[in-house]
Amino acid sequence: MEKRVFGKNRDVDEPAAPVVPWADAWQFVVGDVERPAAGRRRRPVLGPRAFRVPQRRGEQCVNAPCAFFPPQSSSPASPELCLYEDADGRTLLCSVDEPVKAGGERHFAVRDGQGQVIGTIRRIAPLKHALTPVWRIDQPGHVEIVSSGKWAKGGRKEMLQRGAGKLVQGIFQGAADLGADGGDQAGEASRVHQWTSDGEPVLASDGCDRFLVRASWLDRRLVFAYALVRDR
Repeated sequence: MEKRVFGKNRDVDEPAAPVVPWADAWQFVVGDVERPAAGRRRRPVLGPRAFRVPQRRGEQCVNAPCAFFPPQSSSPASPELCLYEDADGRTLLCSVDEPVKAGGERHFAVRDGQGQVIGTIRRIAPLKHALTPVWRIDQPGHVEIVSSGKWAKGGRKEMLQRGAGKLVQGIFQGAADLGADGGDQAGEASRVHQWTSDGEPVLASDGCDRFLVRASWLDRRLVFAYALVRDR
């Protein structure tokens, strides 16, 4: 006999996934799927929209939250580009200022929960042969973090990017196996962005809202902020 289901497809003996400390997150995905459909569970268990850490607990896959988007009931006066440490939106984790234009760049200042600037996200217009903007993350005390772009097909940079993307894609596939949405696998490696700081691998991101932190010193709140502004 199947267990009774309550709320958004949650079994009676399944508590909500505990919150993972945001500073301890090494890989995460953006979404509302807390427990994916698997085995006897025909539909996924949904939770609040959040940055979630794919985990395996015994035979169960869980996407545990580590940073929450504003609840729908939040005040219209609250900042739109912000995240919270709790689902109810009581404790502000970080927020992003409106962009400041500087030449061909747009600068987004990132603030902590107390309003202090902790870094800057910079969007630079596409360069020659580039198909997408170039992004920079400025974290105080470290060399700027630079993202790879998407280059026109056939060029040497495009081939190098695809080669690096395939290496990281294997790690992203592991996240998909743990319950994060695998997305469209075809051509996905070409959408993997490598982020480096003075040649050091720092971060990898893809077109399916998945992120892999590769340097312990990287402030995760700056990665969250990039995810908030990258389509702006």
